[in-house]
Amino acid sequence: MSAHSDTLGLKGFSHWFMLKYQEENAHAMKFYQYILDQGESVKLAAIEQPTSEFENPLAMFEATLAHEKKVTQHINELVDATVTDKDYATQIFLHWFITEQIEEEATVSEIISKIKLVGGKGDGLFMIDTQLGQTTATLQKI
Repeated sequence: MSAHSDTLGLKGFSHWFMLKYQEENAHAMKFYQYILDQGESVKLAAIEQPTSEFENPLAMFEATLAHEKKVTQHINELVDATVTDKDYATQIFLHWFITEQIEEEATVSEIISKIKLVGGKGDGLFMIDTQLGQTTATLQKI
């Protein structure tokens, strides 16, 4: 989505998606390190190639929101398993991700609302692009 935004000349959108990519890698590393800290082996599997072209910026953010909701569902399923297994340490670990998902879904929903408000084009889209370009990353301890 970052590359596609860049090809559209939406440098702010590209910047925002690249920051999210980096943030998601950090989240994956939290799981990686937690698994190792629990004395388990990490087994990485291939992931499906993501879609690389979208009809418009709104479609990119709608796909992003759908993905975030899918991630939330998976985290909830993991929490359910920890409750069943009385795995309290992992419940505490996953709590951070539950809170993070609430924030992620709210942020993307807000961007979708703004894009819809401006009709997805023109000066309004330029303003959203500028705003997203000013987003800064917060480095998280792994």
